[in-house]
Amino acid sequence: MAWLQRRPQVSLPVNYFTVGQNTNIIIVGLGNPEPKYRLTRHNIGFECIDHFVESYEEMSGWVGKIDLKCLVSSGRIGDSQVIAIKPTTYMNLSGEAVSLVINYYKAVTEHVVVIHDDLDVEFGNIRTRYGGGSAGHNGVKSISSKIGEEYGRMRIGIGPKKPAQIDSADFVLQKFSEDERKQMDNLKRESSAILSEFIYAKSLMSDTRTFIV
Repeated sequence: MAWLQRRPQVSLPVNYFTVGQNTNIIIVGLGNPEPKYRLTRHNIGFECIDHFVESYEEMSGWVGKIDLKCLVSSGRIGDSQVIAIKPTTYMNLSGEAVSLVINYYKAVTEHVVVIHDDLDVEFGNIRTRYGGGSAGHNGVKSISSKIGEEYGRMRIGIGPKKPAQIDSADFVLQKFSEDERKQMDNLKRESSAILSEFIYAKSLMSDTRTFIV
């Protein structure tokens, strides 16, 4: 875990890093709070953000914040105050928690990244970008309705559907296959590396990462 406690060595353009600026970074992992949803495809945002929090000794344990409708972990990493959250509203109302947290911490959407599953991205890939539509994802749709679309997205690929004729709502609520579960450690390590770069750079690059080895 110590490898995540240092400034990452990444090749970035000159002036990509913001130096000497105190910033509130908001990282949102999407999922449903009940234990029965654990390890399902739709809850991969929770899995990734849990791994990130566990990887940094600077981050606190999870604390329930009823007024913010989420679980919160926070800590200072570099010159940023990092606030990680897991909404407790259920997926379709995730925007309520995200908007409350942004207002409370006076953050800007440029410094917000949301981790969520994406059926349009093949399993084995993670895509990052700012903005864009919801692609039918109700959690993303809820967040965009509250704060607009110009926030960071970390799209964890869970596609394609197998079998193809299965209803999308049923597919995302299934647990990962045995072969997919074998790649979970790689997936979560790569997602945490992306978040580490985001925290130090204070910006999210449009990129596609492959984590299957």
